[in-house]
Amino acid sequence: MAEKRDYYEVLGVSKDADHDTIKKAYRTLAKKYHPDINKSADAPEKFKEVQEAYEVLSDETKKNLYDRYGHAGVDPNANGGMGGGFGGFNFSDFDVGDIFSSFFGGGKKSRSSGPMQGEDKYLQMEISFLEAAFGVKKVISLTIDERCTSCRGTGALNGTDVETCSHCHGSGVTRTQQRTIFGTFESQTTCPYCKGKGKVVKNKCPDCKGEGYVRKKVNVDVSVPAGINSGQQLRITGKGEKGINGGPNGDLYVEIIVSKHKYFERQNNDVYVSVPISYVDAALGCKIDVPTIHGDVKVEVPAGIQNGQKLRIKGKGIKDLRSTSIGDEYVILDIKVPSKLSKEERDLYVKLKSLESKQGDSIFEKFKKAFKNK
Repeated sequence: MAEKRDYYEVLGVSKDADHDTIKKAYRTLAKKYHPDINKSADAPEKFKEVQEAYEVLSDETKKNLYDRYGHAGVDPNANGGMGGGFGGFNFSDFDVGDIFSSFFGGGKKSRSSGPMQGEDKYLQMEISFLEAAFGVKKVISLTIDERCTSCRGTGALNGTDVETCSHCHGSGVTRTQQRTIFGTFESQTTCPYCKGKGKVVKNKCPDCKGEGYVRKKVNVDVSVPAGINSGQQLRITGKGEKGINGGPNGDLYVEIIVSKHKYFERQNNDVYVSVPISYVDAALGCKIDVPTIHGDVKVEVPAGIQNGQKLRIKGKGIKDLRSTSIGDEYVILDIKVPSKLSKEERDLYVKLKSLESKQGDSIFEKFKKAFKNK
């Protein structure tokens, strides 16, 4: 059996991380490894590992046990189910009631049997560079559980067909007592008769078969705003996992993945593009039609420009997601030196070199002299 990783390492947080930091890390990793999103073979196992780590580190009592005793402190199966056994604990410096409350449920709130909102759902959507820049409308197909309109989520044929569970008396949980050398401790589990609902249905709704929810295939319109970037999410209300006990569905979060463009590159709201020009055009200067995401723009290249220098085209970038401002486009000049020359071109370059020699040292010779003087 593989050795468990440190829970802090699993979530990528430090041992002094607060609850909000731990929760944020969990949500990020849960989305990353959720089997509905991540189709890799090890995703389910990593998702389970992340859930296990969060379950411990988000609970103050379990976190204290883990910080003191490691995995043994929170493993109910270790040494007789006592979180490491009596030999593993130093009871003189830890409250006995805290230990047993973490294992037997003491001090925890009873599970609510009322309506509860379902879990949120996550998926990824890939869009093109230009769709991200200007916005786009997409349609996605989903299979979701919607609350049954016939019974309004109760699962019953009519209102009189629902009654309080006689086993848990409507609490949704059953309690058992366990005697130990430290006294009697009470634990609670979900009622197996009503499955935690606190109510049982005598005559089931024929449309949902008593489930309270109906599975449907639906098309959902997604409006992607202009200026969105990779990693940002869109929230669609009520299209997540089904609720509990007639509660509303959770929400759907759509993470946007922007595919790379062949020529354009985005940095914040600015766009960068590399444009090739000839050695002659760079020396003499020229005017060129530069492609932007808004169309071609005529740009004047000054004489003597150097390779890699940038020219700015104002207002031809990407609209800011939360305002009306628009970024700029930066044109990076890629000066090309010809690899093959015609006889006429070669003669001209030879003549140019001769003129350069008459003017004094060449560029390289100036470099060498400066280098020797250092």
